[in-house]
Parts: sequence; C-alpha cells; structure tokens
Amino acid sequence: MLDGARAAVADVVGVRAEEVTFCPSGTTAAHLAVLGSLTARRRVGASYVVSAVEHSCVLAAARRHADDGGQVTTIGVNRTGAVDPEEYAAALRADTALASLQSANHEVGTVQPVDEVGAACRELGVPIHVDAAQSVGRTPLPDTWDLLSASARKWGGPTGVGMLVVRRGVRWRSPWPEDEHEFGRMPGPVPLPLVLAAAAALEARAREQEREATRLSGLVDLIRAELPRRIPDVEVLGDPVRRLPHLVAFSCLYVAGEALQTALDRAGFSVSSGSSCSSSALTPSHVLEAMGVLTHGNVRVSLHGGVADEDVARFLEVLPPIVEDLRRTVGAQGL
Repeated sequence: MLDGARAAVADVVGVRAEEVTFCPSGTTAAHLAVLGSLTARRRVGASYVVSAVEHSCVLAAARRHADDGGQVTTIGVNRTGAVDPEEYAAALRADTALASLQSANHEVGTVQPVDEVGAACRELGVPIHVDAAQSVGRTPLPDTWDLLSASARKWGGPTGVGMLVVRRGVRWRSPWPEDEHEFGRMPGPVPLPLVLAAAAALEARAREQEREATRLSGLVDLIRAELPRRIPDVEVLGDPVRRLPHLVAFSCLYVAGEALQTALDRAGFSVSSGSSCSSSALTPSHVLEAMGVLTHGNVRVSLHGGVADEDVARFLEVLPPIVEDLRRTVGAQGL
C-alpha cells in the first residue's frame, strides 16, 4: 500500500517513485531539502542563496545554516513579490551549495521565475530547491528543479503528511541519523493511513486541476477587479497575471487586519490576516515588508473547491460596509 501511494504521488508530480519521501509535514520536508543538500555539498562551499519571500520554514533553515557558520545571500523582490532572475543569477557563485526559490508565493500568489533561475543554477552546477506547497495539485510545476517540498494539506490531503522529492543524481545526505525507513531519508515509519489519504487526495485534485484552476482564476479576477472599484484606499497585492489561480490578497488603509478578519468571520467568511507563516501571532508579514507594500489591514483569501460564484458575490457585497464601519470606528476614536 505504501509503494502504491508513493507511485501515485510520483505519477502526479512527474518523478520516479524512489525519488519521493513522505515526511510528517511540509515544514519537515523543506528543512530536509535545505539542510540535507547543504550537508552533502559542504565540500563545494557554504554559500546558500534564498529569496526574501520564502516560507518561514525555509528562512528558518537558512538561519540555522548561518548560525553554523554558513553564508546566506537573500534576494529581494519587486512590488509584486517576484525575484529578478538576473539579480538571482548574479548572486550564484562557485562555492554556492544550494539555491532555494518557491514555485509561487504563499501570501500574495505571485508565481516565481523558477525555470529562468533554475537554468542559471544548472550552468554553474548549483542544485535548486523549490518549495511547491502552493502549487502541487493546483498548477503545473516548473521544469527545472532538483529538490522539491510540499504539504499534503495544501492539496486537500490530511495534516501530518509532507513530501520531499530528491531527483536521482542530486547530492543529498540526511542531517539526521539514518535508518531503514524512506530510503534512509526520513527516520521512523510513516503514518500509512494518512499517506494513503494524501495520495488519494492528490490524485483527485490532479483530475480536476485544469478545470478548477480556470474556474477559481476567474473568481479571483473578479475579486481583483471589484475591490478597488468598491472600496477606496485598497491595494490588491501580487502579480495580476503570473499568479496562483486560487489566492488573492489585499490591504485596506485605516483598518486593522485582525479586526477585518474578525468581522468577516462573523459574516461567515474565513480569511487570514498577518503573516501566513505565523498568523496566530498577527505579526507583520515578512513577505509584504520585502515587497514594500502596505502591511496594515492585510487580508488573504484562498478559494477552495467548494466555493461557488454566489459565495464570491456575497463576499464582495458584505466587505465594503464592513470596511466602512471599521474605518468609521477608527475615526470616531480620533486615530
């Protein structure tokens, strides 16, 4: 059953079954991808190149590498949240052990130029790790990558399953003690029922990927167009074209993000505010700070398969009066 689940996941991703490792989470998979590569290539050098808008788990691995004496080069992004491929390529060196670039941003949906950056990495023999948590099962994956990490709950599977893919021939060594499980890449047995559920969910998502991407992308286009028309002083974030089909983020001036999140929850809409990496702390988003956009009053909407056109229409109806009421309250307090 485990072999069958591995083969099913590998078929969707387009890799060999033996290249797939199941992990307890997407975070674990990302940590293993980064630290395992840096461990295996320490003779090449200690330079690690990463974008400023990676998920916090990737940036945490970068900090660990720096704490251990490694060198980390962070590449900034433009106002839409995308890296410049030329700037990224210029940061690669002969002693670069690894490069990381997400397939698409988890907060604003901008798709990154992974293939362009990957081509530059290939020229120098630098492996590239792609955090594809937001893309697997939703959009076609980039072609040029060496290591990939993802989370099953992002494609509709259960919490407690992550996926690490290490291409054949890529130098990688577990930063942990090895054992006989998962080809020596992940210690301990995997939770088989969760893995089976994750594989089934990914197969189901893959069957409807193109149709759902087209439908949800149309709804996101509607939200992106209507928000500035209906609400003054609102900024819709991310690239309007090179973006994920299901995610849209915006910032409202003069409104606290957590207050807007609470008001929308009362109206029946579950949205996020603050950093998607640490939303429980409601801390300013490192992604929005790197983009140089408004971090106050930020809301992130992620559309799932059950969202209907009527849900989006109602969201666009209830949001303007909620924002107006919150702004009136702030004004009444003299702020």
